[in-house]
Amino acid sequence: QVQLVESGGGLVQAGGSLRLSCVSSVSTFSINTMAWYRQAPGKQRELVASISSGSIRNYTDSVKSRFTISRDNAKNTVSLQMNSLKPEDTAVYYCNQNRFGRNFWGQGTQVTVSS
Repeated sequence: QVQLVESGGGLVQAGGSLRLSCVSSVSTFSINTMAWYRQAPGKQRELVASISSGSIRNYTDSVKSRFTISRDNAKNTVSLQMNSLKPEDTAVYYCNQNRFGRNFWGQGTQVTVSS
């Protein structure tokens, strides 16, 4: 069973920054694709950023140049650095681990950006 523990959410003013972190409990972390998703009230969950085992990164268009995903395989950790935050970034952010075709999720962390 995979356990993902997220941290780093909170309340920030527009233009500010936050850093989310997610720690995985399993040793296959280094060969799994990791991702961050978010879900705003009344909207579907959407992919924000992903990073492959080879550190290939992908971002949704709305966060490109503002968010950076990274991973530390020695610490089984994936992070999301969020800069220049906007009110429309407000959502619950979820860590995702794709382990051999199965998706595992963290409990979610709230990010609120005030205008």
